Amino acid sequence: MYQTTIKKSVSLVGVGLHRGNPVNLTLEPLEENSGIIFVRKDVGVSIPLVPGNVVDTKMATVIGKDGHTISTIEHLLSAIYAYGIDNIRVTVDADEVPVMDGSSASFCMLLDDAGIVQQASTKKIMIIKEAVTVRDGDKYVTLTPSDDQTYNFTIKFAHPVIDHQAYILRFSKENYKKEIARARTFGFLQEVQYLRSKGLALGGSLENAVVLDEKKVLNPEGLRFENEFVRHKILDAIGDMCLLGMNFIGNYEAFAGSHHLNHKLTVKLLSNPQNYEVLEVQGSKEREYAKAYA
Repeated sequence: MYQTTIKKSVSLVGVGLHRGNPVNLTLEPLEENSGIIFVRKDVGVSIPLVPGNVVDTKMATVIGKDGHTISTIEHLLSAIYAYGIDNIRVTVDADEVPVMDGSSASFCMLLDDAGIVQQASTKKIMIIKEAVTVRDGDKYVTLTPSDDQTYNFTIKFAHPVIDHQAYILRFSKENYKKEIARARTFGFLQEVQYLRSKGLALGGSLENAVVLDEKKVLNPEGLRFENEFVRHKILDAIGDMCLLGMNFIGNYEAFAGSHHLNHKLTVKLLSNPQNYEVLEVQGSKEREYAKAYA
């Protein structure tokens, strides 16, 4: 099983969630063993995707270098992870990745257009060897050893539409595209009004988020899934786990998880080499792992 990149460069234009300005996004192939590299074309700064470059996790996962940042990277990274892409350059001309429709579906379509190509170097997979957990009160995120990869997420909101939701994704590229990719980010009307008063969420609308008032969903088309909210939380978690630098084998579980807890989880996992093992995928396991990204 070999590392992959995309066959050709592809681009799109969308609105940034917080600034509300148009953002040009380009994905380009990268040579093997390069990883994922973000580039701010407007300021000439390259930011490798590593946990040490995460500078903020309050409202999105934000990476930065030399005082320049790129926000809302998790939806794009979620698609990149699901497609098993090891090496890729992501170029934007602003401080955000465009939000598109609030899901990762547009990024999946962009990657389908780009195509995937194998490279000469063997693919690396991280095997979770020890359970690692991060808690904040009753909230937690954890990674545990397993022979496969699942995402088990539970949320609870004091809202009649959301209430208690739980979902388990048995990870594969096919399952991701069918069950997760179309799930949109969501927010509450009162929060949106507050954020806009602070100069944030200026690009947010019913076109790129599920918005709720105190009782109902405001989007006229309704929900894409009855439990779209928890599915989107899994979408976010997959994007945040991309910070590990490679796909992993293990189980992810969360109750009321967040970008902040996911970041702390990746840092804690990587802080102790006994927590994981990095394998070059070949031999008897190759066909089994390859099926997940077919």
